[in-house]
Amino acid sequence: MNTKPSILVIYTGGTIGMVEDSSTGALNPFDFEHLTDQVPEIRKFNYAIDSISFDPIIDSSNMEPAVWVRLAGLIEQHYERYDGFVILHGSDTMAYTASALSFMLENLSKPVILTGSQLPLGMIRTDGKENFITAIEIAAAQKNGRAMVPEVCIYFEYQLYRGNRTHKYNAEHFEAFRSVNYPVLAQAGVQIKYNEGAIHQPYDQEFRIFTRMDNSIAILKLFPGMHPEVVRSILKIGGLKGVVMESFGSGNAPTAGWFLDALKEAIDSGILVCNVTQCRGGSVDMKKYETGIGMERIGVVSGYDMTTEAAVTKLMYLLGNGYPMDRLKKYFQTPLRGEMTA
Repeated sequence: MNTKPSILVIYTGGTIGMVEDSSTGALNPFDFEHLTDQVPEIRKFNYAIDSISFDPIIDSSNMEPAVWVRLAGLIEQHYERYDGFVILHGSDTMAYTASALSFMLENLSKPVILTGSQLPLGMIRTDGKENFITAIEIAAAQKNGRAMVPEVCIYFEYQLYRGNRTHKYNAEHFEAFRSVNYPVLAQAGVQIKYNEGAIHQPYDQEFRIFTRMDNSIAILKLFPGMHPEVVRSILKIGGLKGVVMESFGSGNAPTAGWFLDALKEAIDSGILVCNVTQCRGGSVDMKKYETGIGMERIGVVSGYDMTTEAAVTKLMYLLGNGYPMDRLKKYFQTPLRGEMTA
């Protein structure tokens, strides 16, 4: 009987999978069938490691729900065969993909670890090797026959984060991600130290995937001096079902009559308007100031301490379920995958 941990690596695209052409100096994706040629260290793991590469590969700037559906389908297809999954992904939209998959992979009991790099694997100073090697080790880690981290996570620069709690905050440094409102799930040093109290434990229910993501939404980012017609044009988009509004501070917005009237008109027409803060840390509290109380009064719902990435993908997930408005509001304000502290 083969008792070696089995890991499936899925390469979607991104910087990590690039190598430099010796003749032209251009960066090209390498053949993942020869994965160990680029990262020979993984031979030292006593793991069964297989890989799937998207063809064509996808720049993370082109990420969209159809790709998330493809990823969820691959995990469902191979779920029983592998102990864990590592997804190699461009860092720019990694937090969106991690958040989306956290909702789409229902009753998950195995690790799904997203990672990437700021420098390609083929470069001498790459951060990709450490990210990739440790992501594999975390995906294979078990305790008492159960996965150590049965969640969708992001691993980057010695830190393991809950995927739907992260955002990319730096485009130049290797420490590209942060999770301000939730502690790290593990930290890699001489040993990998797991923060077991912060890790979600799965329910004893059958794994399944959800693929009906509805992207009939918009982001409304507030700024001082915003023209009324900009707000109204966003709220009057044809077929719009939901809006993630990025407000100031702890959930504050202008008290101007035209602004509240525009929001109320949208809400009365059946659009769910959700309030998240532009701040990277902290939470929305619409009862704190008059500028927030007015929005709560007309039916704007709080996203508490959710990231924009989590709010956007959660809204797509909930709208895809076809819930009536009262349940939409209830579930948006309820933690479903540890994405918020309500």
